[in-house]
Parts: sequence; structure tokens; C-alpha cells
Amino acid sequence: MDNTIRVTKEFKFETGHALFGYDGLCKNVHGHSYKLSVTLLGKPIEDSSNVKFGMVMDFSDLKTIVNKLIVKPFDHATVLNVNSPHKELADSMEHGGHKIIRVNYQPTSEMMVIDFAEKSALLCLLI
Repeated sequence: MDNTIRVTKEFKFETGHALFGYDGLCKNVHGHSYKLSVTLLGKPIEDSSNVKFGMVMDFSDLKTIVNKLIVKPFDHATVLNVNSPHKELADSMEHGGHKIIRVNYQPTSEMMVIDFAEKSALLCLLI
């Protein structure tokens, strides 16, 4: 029997962004309430002497990783594309004490998820 399972943990945070060149309202700086579901695929640890026995991954470890890489940096931040004319806006906002994240992509939800997955994959390789 294959004991591979999926377990999912949900994270919530608030982030602002603007989509440069977009033809709708999202070209303006605005914010969203995000729900990020992180799903792990694996087999529970079968070694009964292991303190993580029965877990695919300790949710405490997962929370630490996701909070460090995604939630804390992105929560209540404004995400702007470095290749757009928003550079002056980003500089001005940052100078005024606002939390700004500059990215090399159009900060759509879809592209942010790709960014999050890449960040998580890199850290998971290190631990």
C-alpha cells in the first residue's frame, strides 16, 4: 500500500500591489487579503523512535519556513515591479516608512505564487 498523502496548511496575510500596463483598475495601487494554501506531499515518518513519528513534516517547521520567507516579508507590504515606472513611487513610499518589495515580475497573484514556491523550494533544499 502506498502511504503517500497530502497535508495542507493555510496562511493569511495582507499585501498591496499595482499592475503596470494593465488596462483595468488593478493598475492602481491597491491591496488584497491573501490566503496561501501550502500542500505537502509525502509519507509519514515510520520510525517510531523519531520524535516526528507519523508526520510528513512538523507543522511548526512548516510555519517557521513560510512565515520567514513569505508571510512576514509580504504582510502589509506593497509589491511593485522594478521594471515599471513605479520606481519613484516605491522610493517615495519607502522613504516615508512604508514596506516595499521590489520584484522582477508583474506582481499578479499567479506570479507571486511562483515566487513563493521558488523561495520555499530553495529553503527546503537547505534544511
